Amino acid sequence: MALSQAYLEWEQKTEQRGLEKGLQQGAAQGEQSLILRQLTRRIGELSPAMLQQIQGLPLVQLEFLGEALLDFTSADDLATWMQQNS
Repeated sequence: MALSQAYLEWEQKTEQRGLEKGLQQGAAQGEQSLILRQLTRRIGELSPAMLQQIQGLPLVQLEFLGEALLDFTSADDLATWMQQNS
């Protein structure tokens, strides 16, 4: 029994969407991991609450945080940024 053309097209689009979603999640996880390492090096160990907040940020916010953290000198700077940007 041959599969209909419409089904094959649907299946291909579904696979493509799944691949794109997986790539986006991988990029966000990589960005998050890098930013957490940079923050720890820059200002020291992060509190569990702060870790949870950062892990909840969307990719765009993570990218902004990645730039902003270059100016941080303390955990207070991070807390202020999180209050203003999340």
